[in-house]
Amino acid sequence: MTAIQETVSPADTLEQPYEYVRTELVEPDWRRFPGWRDVTQTQWRDAQWQRVHCLRNSRQLRAVLGDLVDDRFYADLEADQRELATMSMLLPPQMLNTMNLDSTEACYADPVRRYMLPVRSDRDPRWPSHPHSARDSLHEAEMWVTEGLTHRYPTKVLAELLSTCPQYCGHCTRMDLVGNSTEQVAKHKLALKPVDRQDAIIDYLRRTPGVRDVVVSGGDVANVPWHQLESFLMRLLDIETVRDVRLATKALAGLPQHWLQPRVVEGLARVAGTANRRGVNLAIHTHVNHVRSVTPLVAEAARTALEVGVRDVRNQGVLMRGVNATPAALLDLCFALQGEANILPYYFYMCDMIPNAEHWRVAVFQAQELQHAIMGYLPGYATPRIVCDVPYVGKRWVHQVAEYDRERGISYWTKNYRTGIERADPEALDRRYPYYDPISTLPESGRRWWAAADH
Repeated sequence: MTAIQETVSPADTLEQPYEYVRTELVEPDWRRFPGWRDVTQTQWRDAQWQRVHCLRNSRQLRAVLGDLVDDRFYADLEADQRELATMSMLLPPQMLNTMNLDSTEACYADPVRRYMLPVRSDRDPRWPSHPHSARDSLHEAEMWVTEGLTHRYPTKVLAELLSTCPQYCGHCTRMDLVGNSTEQVAKHKLALKPVDRQDAIIDYLRRTPGVRDVVVSGGDVANVPWHQLESFLMRLLDIETVRDVRLATKALAGLPQHWLQPRVVEGLARVAGTANRRGVNLAIHTHVNHVRSVTPLVAEAARTALEVGVRDVRNQGVLMRGVNATPAALLDLCFALQGEANILPYYFYMCDMIPNAEHWRVAVFQAQELQHAIMGYLPGYATPRIVCDVPYVGKRWVHQVAEYDRERGISYWTKNYRTGIERADPEALDRRYPYYDPISTLPESGRRWWAAADH
């Protein structure tokens, strides 16, 4: 019997929920801004020029934008800095240039602006902070085994070498330590000298052979003078039990010029060569949240790192309402990263429960829906996992929730290891750990429950 195939005309074909169209990366023309009309290509590619011309206040922003944005926005920005900002303003020209700031309306709507340059009217008017929000929401400092070294997972540690970045993201999970103090938040300070902190970290790792994976972060490693960073990494690579080293740097996207400096490229090649000879996996982890931030300079920086021997460049984004919390926004970003910049989409974290972040956060059920929506479009190895970083637990895929009260927005999670502060806790592996949805995402009954009492 011959099978009869029924033909379908193009008119009868239904559209896919998402249609992929390859889009070439574009470096926006910074000269469209009045204050940068005379900035040359050579200046723009210079890391020092970028750092010197970072924007730190509304006055400097006005000098760049001129009359493109009206006074309403600047007043909104200043009100946020006075009343709610957990991070001070620090914006490299590279980051500002990826925003659409051609009018006041475009400025307010721009997704990169919404997390890099938050304003007062962005915030949730009823619940700017969740009642269970905390400055150090992941309790990283509580798990320090020496200053700056968090030992949360059995085989992995986080080394915070410093408390500054080339740029400050409004949603920073380490807002209690990183950056300058704001009107609302007096930041904690690292007490040890950098060399003493690094010595203590190396000493702990030499004495703790169960640790094989070290995330070198801060702050941002791009703010560590290169000779100091290279020295630390070489000492790290000299520890036989260390098998994975990850360099955490938003600057690959926010200040790619740093990673293109000859002395940095040459130094990275030396570190990568040593790692390769020792069979250690050296990777760079960056932080890109929107497709507009993926430009040719970012791609050049990523490919340069790969060319000199870094094994992988990966992206750890943060899922945020108004920025990227739709299937199309996530897929557009992932295709730009993977297909155009050789950056592997790795994780999207749910925004942590820090103060004044409720307008960014999504509910667990929304994250689950997004994970479902992006499956099947990207290669499997390049399909990012959406994870919830649960306090005292760590990263969990959003479908790993053990119990979920959708009405009150409380999810409960379990874990299969003890953190560094639970080695003597017999109940750590049996306990259920709570995480809380933004109250604005709850049904009316759930919002009333939160409003009625102190929970």
